[in-house]
Amino acid sequence: MLDSTPRPPAARSQVVSSRGIRRRTLLGSALAAPLLANACGSDDDALTFFFQARPEEARVRLRIIDEFRKRHPDIPVRTIMSGPDPLQQMLTYCAGGKCPDVLMAWELLYAGLAERGVLLDLDTLLDRDPHYAAELRRDSFPALYDTFTYGGGQYALPEQWSGVFLYYNRAMFADAGLTPPTRWGDAWSFEEFLDAARALTRRDGDGRTTRWGFADAWVPYFSAACFGMNNGAEWFTPSVNPTRTNVGDPRFAEGFQFYADLAVRHRVAPRVADQQSVSAPDLFRRGRAAMALGGHWLYSEFAGNEGVPIDLTVLPVGPHGGPGSITDVGCTGLSIAADSPRIEQAWEFVKFATGPVGQAIVAASGLFVPVLQSAMATPGFAAAHREIRNLEVMTDGPANSRPLPVTPMWGKVSALLERGGNRVLRGAATAQSLGGRLAADVDALLGAP
Repeated sequence: MLDSTPRPPAARSQVVSSRGIRRRTLLGSALAAPLLANACGSDDDALTFFFQARPEEARVRLRIIDEFRKRHPDIPVRTIMSGPDPLQQMLTYCAGGKCPDVLMAWELLYAGLAERGVLLDLDTLLDRDPHYAAELRRDSFPALYDTFTYGGGQYALPEQWSGVFLYYNRAMFADAGLTPPTRWGDAWSFEEFLDAARALTRRDGDGRTTRWGFADAWVPYFSAACFGMNNGAEWFTPSVNPTRTNVGDPRFAEGFQFYADLAVRHRVAPRVADQQSVSAPDLFRRGRAAMALGGHWLYSEFAGNEGVPIDLTVLPVGPHGGPGSITDVGCTGLSIAADSPRIEQAWEFVKFATGPVGQAIVAASGLFVPVLQSAMATPGFAAAHREIRNLEVMTDGPANSRPLPVTPMWGKVSALLERGGNRVLRGAATAQSLGGRLAADVDALLGAP
């Protein structure tokens, strides 16, 4: 059963609809729409491409489309911009017989569309060209590619990675005499991370915090879940089409609680009330937070600020985790509508956008992290990230990613997790409470017919 329950947007994490879609806002989509309307024709026979983007991201999409047109002048492309709830919008289009030919796919949302038969199983196309399929698999990161494998089919090809890591202020770290880990395999322990956050936090004579050691620019209960996973427990089992949640696993609860205690107990991170007037990205940009958890979508906001020299480090590892740190897959992909009258043209576009040429454009944009190993190694990617010394945090991120739950019930599941998780993050409950009624209710949803 597909859950299309709409969810309100979350702060600057850019979570839209069913929580977890990064970097997108209604405002950004609205600003990008005129750009795309002016750039793309309205040919009724054109290949239609549905996606969501901020204006600067939309320009990257247009560059990919322009390069595709040079190679395929016989395939016109018309863009369709998503609003704030892409899942509901796709369902509406497809129910009305106007499903776009190519659709942006989100790891947390595509399963319901696949179950409804909206998305084409791309294995039907990959099987026709085993040489191409083998080359693609060799150049792909397995964790990203497999994220879109559901029920025995391949329903999208990955197009960009946006797992989370830690931005940090190099000057503040130098002043504190701190040298953070530069690779996923050399992560700080939870205690080392806490010690660093304490050393970086500043308070005035009245005890008011003037600088936080750590701030979260993502979705707090997602971030807390990553800390749980970094303490040796999966969030869901299995990750794709899960049958149960592991929020009741003592290891997961310990990691989740550690994250909550950064704000509630140790006061090295702002509570929700502390961010009513200023967001976590703004705290970091203004030099009022030494570290910020987020993904690549924040790079363009943080880079180029002379007063805040930035670099990257990885998430810490708990006593039951490791040996190295892990992050979330955080991947989007491109799908083809099962009832598209232009499947062959759509396939050419998907192969191009997710292949070497399209991914080289992605790599050089500075706005996305590509999903092909060859594109990650291009000079354009390094040139677009000159400020970053610890570039391996990005380039090795996909190989150290673990999938978030892929289930058609994600909308309802996430609502339960958010409600229960936020009680812990506010200090109103402990993480051990997640293993009671909440876990049972989530498991019941996962088992619903």
